[in-house]
Amino acid sequence: MKRKVKIALVHDHLAQDGGAEKVLEVLKGMYPDAPIFTLIFDKHRTNKNFIGSDIRTSFLQKVPLGVSRYQWWVGFMPLATENHDLMDYDIVISSASAFAKGVITSPNAVHICYCHTPTRYLWANPHSYIKELRANPIIKSILPLTLNRLRLWDIIAVNRVDHFIANSQTVKQRIKKYYGRDSQVVYPPVEIDKFFVSSHPKKFYLAGGRLVPYKKIDLVVRAFSRLGVPLKVFGTGPEEKYLKKIAKGNVEFLGKVSDRQKRWLFANCIAYLNPQEEDFGITAIEAMASGRPVIAYRGGGATETVEEGVTGEFFDYQWWEEIADSVIRFKEDKYNSAEIKKHAEKFRVERFKNLIKEVISKYEDRN
Repeated sequence: MKRKVKIALVHDHLAQDGGAEKVLEVLKGMYPDAPIFTLIFDKHRTNKNFIGSDIRTSFLQKVPLGVSRYQWWVGFMPLATENHDLMDYDIVISSASAFAKGVITSPNAVHICYCHTPTRYLWANPHSYIKELRANPIIKSILPLTLNRLRLWDIIAVNRVDHFIANSQTVKQRIKKYYGRDSQVVYPPVEIDKFFVSSHPKKFYLAGGRLVPYKKIDLVVRAFSRLGVPLKVFGTGPEEKYLKKIAKGNVEFLGKVSDRQKRWLFANCIAYLNPQEEDFGITAIEAMASGRPVIAYRGGGATETVEEGVTGEFFDYQWWEEIADSVIRFKEDKYNSAEIKKHAEKFRVERFKNLIKEVISKYEDRN
């Protein structure tokens, strides 16, 4: 009788609820018996659907401020990742944008990494990361030394992966550039059927997600504060206080919203603003699944998902003036909601599952 293949899932950390966590949620649904190994688990800030799962955290879970201020412990994360005990597993699937790809597996195990991006603050924009970081000047002065050490470890970690999957063509190119590895593209899963098209009159624009510097939400807030046009911003994060400070009264901050609220917001906005360069950009797909056009920066994953003139339009410079100009020129009535929704269909959950199963089955047959 053939022995059952044991699968483990590895994720960087469960301390937020973003696109990477949505991917992990689908992987967990595909392999319900697989435990999730992660650096820390904050049940108050991450996807509520992980509560009750078999989650195995690192020693950082128990150190002072290890959960609430986990970023402070970044220098210890390589060690914590390597301490995950995966010796009993035949297939390890890591969901990584930072450390998860660096786990140590048994010699006969296969390690498949679903890479959301090569670690952003190590490779793509380390200088702007330090510049935009709102931290003590002393910490910012020593951070380059820490990032240099982590960069060396990251290169070592790459060699522990047997098979790379990239979440977009953009990330595939980065994996090749920074890691020298080939990868196949499997777009992240989006629950298209949960979103709906609304016929109600549209009265506001929408932006949101994790409120962190690289998301560039400040550019949207500055643009709309000058235009006086209604803007709603959903999500929380370290930038929230700063964004509220620079916003005028026409900008409404909604904080963390439920899935139901978010679906209503997408369905009833004039357009969704995507000012950042995303690795893929699930929220833009969710807007399109709601039949709403996207106004996006021409870079990263948006260039693969937004069809210009059909599902949205682009601006070329990350300046608030560019965003304001795009909004002034935007013509809502040129877009067809049904056509936009149809475009989003290619990013269905089922397509993601089928492609992942194809990869896994090749290695399951070896055991």
